[in-house]
Amino acid sequence: MRLAASIAALSLAAAAAAAALAQPLPAPASYPPVAGAKGVIATHEMSLDMAEKIARAGIEACRKLGFHTTMVVVDSSGTMKAFLRDDQTGPHTIALAQDKAYTALTLSNRFASSLAFANARGGTLGTPMPNIRGVTTVGGGLPIKYRNEVIGAVASSGAVGADNDEKCSNAGIAAVADELR
Repeated sequence: MRLAASIAALSLAAAAAAAALAQPLPAPASYPPVAGAKGVIATHEMSLDMAEKIARAGIEACRKLGFHTTMVVVDSSGTMKAFLRDDQTGPHTIALAQDKAYTALTLSNRFASSLAFANARGGTLGTPMPNIRGVTTVGGGLPIKYRNEVIGAVASSGAVGADNDEKCSNAGIAAVADELR
């Protein structure tokens, strides 16, 4: 009886101490402070003509480097806007170019390119991220920005080496640079 009373007293004391120590969780801190938008949000989107110019310029740049490539341009939602597959490219380049572009778009707030992400992650050729569908650790994708607003991304797959793919993607963006200012 005495043991049961001691256990009950200890249980009550532990419950009272836990209640006294319980505090509501603090609001998550963010830097810079994030404010939610109210009402209608204005955004910018690239036109089909712009997406096609980017893809065509990327193909032409890769050809000058001696490579055949696949170019994919995605819009700000990650949906394919333009797609060109040069002659003599492997079938794997289609999905890989799309994944590279999606990676560049998805991670554009933290990494300058899919190559920067791949290097930071230490990924090997095509190491997927199992927790984010469509994200890969292969370079060649770049975000497309209009006045610092990400409006899409472009990627090349087929130029041997991520640095060459990135050159082709950069050439695509350079072809419309005046329209992005």
